[in-house]
Amino acid sequence: MSTRLVMAGAFVGALLVLTLSMVFSWPVAGGGGGGRSTATDDDAAANLAAAFEAPAGSCLTWKPDGSDMKPVGCDQPHLFEVTGDVDISGEYNDSAPSPSEEVWRDIAKQKCTTGAAGYLGGKLDPFGKYSVGALKPSDEQWRDGDRKLRCGLQRATPSGKTLVATTGSAKNQDQSDIYDVGTCLALVEKNVGDPVPCEKEHAYEIVGVIDLSQTFTDGTFPSEEQQQTAMLDQCPKLAAEYSGNLDLAAQGLSLTWDTRKQESWDAGSHRAVCKVGAPLKDNSGLAPISGSVKGAGQTGQPATPPPSGSTTPTSTPGG
Repeated sequence: MSTRLVMAGAFVGALLVLTLSMVFSWPVAGGGGGGRSTATDDDAAANLAAAFEAPAGSCLTWKPDGSDMKPVGCDQPHLFEVTGDVDISGEYNDSAPSPSEEVWRDIAKQKCTTGAAGYLGGKLDPFGKYSVGALKPSDEQWRDGDRKLRCGLQRATPSGKTLVATTGSAKNQDQSDIYDVGTCLALVEKNVGDPVPCEKEHAYEIVGVIDLSQTFTDGTFPSEEQQQTAMLDQCPKLAAEYSGNLDLAAQGLSLTWDTRKQESWDAGSHRAVCKVGAPLKDNSGLAPISGSVKGAGQTGQPATPPPSGSTTPTSTPGG
C-alpha cells in the first residue's frame, strides 16, 4: 500500500470531484491528533486506499463533510460509480504544472465521457440523472507524478453543488431525471432548485411518477403530443390520490408534468413526474409554495397559497 494512500490525513481538503459543470471539494479523512496514528485514522487510510484501487463497476461514498471516502456495494446508497481510469501522463509530463479547475473539467469531459457511455452500453442519457465526473490527483499527488484520473458517474442536484446518493448500479437504472413522490424542489429566482423540506418555500412538489413505457409498449418513441395526452390522462388521478382530492385551483395551484426527449427515450429513460406548482401569470417563472399538499384535501390543511400573481389552472403540461 503506497505511502500517499496510507497517509490519509495528508489529503484533507485535497481531493476534488469534477463534474462537467461544477467542481466539488471535500476532506477525505481526518488526521490523527498530534501526529499520532489511531485506529480510526488507519481505517480511513485503508478505506481511501481501497477507493483508489477500486475497479470499474465499484461504487464509492463518503460522509456529508467529505470524510471517510470508501467503496460500498452498489446496492447500497452511494455517490460515485467508477467507470474506469484514464492516464494523462502522455499529455502532462513530470514537470508540467497542475491544470486549472476549468482545464480539469475539460479533461474530464474529453477523457471520461466516452468511457462512461461505453460502460452503460452506449446509452448515456444527455438529459438524465447521471453526469460524468472524475476524481483527480491532489496538487501534492500531482507533484509526486500521479497522472491518473478516476472516471465515474454521479448524480448532482439542479444547482450542481451537491451530489445525490443513488442505489443500484447505473447500468441497471432507468436514467430518467426524476425525484421520488413527496419530494419538494426549492424555488431559486423563480426557477427550480435543489430538494428541500416541503415546509420550506418551494417551486414544485412531486405528486406522481409515470412509466410511459407501460403506455407505449411497442418501444417506439412517442411524440410530444402523445406523451402529453398520456400524462394528462394519468397525472390528475395520481394528484388526487396524493392530495386527498384537494381542489388545486382553489388554492392557486397547478398540476403540471414532464415529458421525455427522444435522446432520453432511446437511452431507456421512460419515466416522468407529475408535480404541483404555481406558475406566475406572466410566465416569468414560479411563485413560492409552503407546506405539502399530501392528504391536504382530507386534513383541511393545504399548502400555503402562493401570491395572487400566480395562475390557477388545474393542469398545465410542463417540460
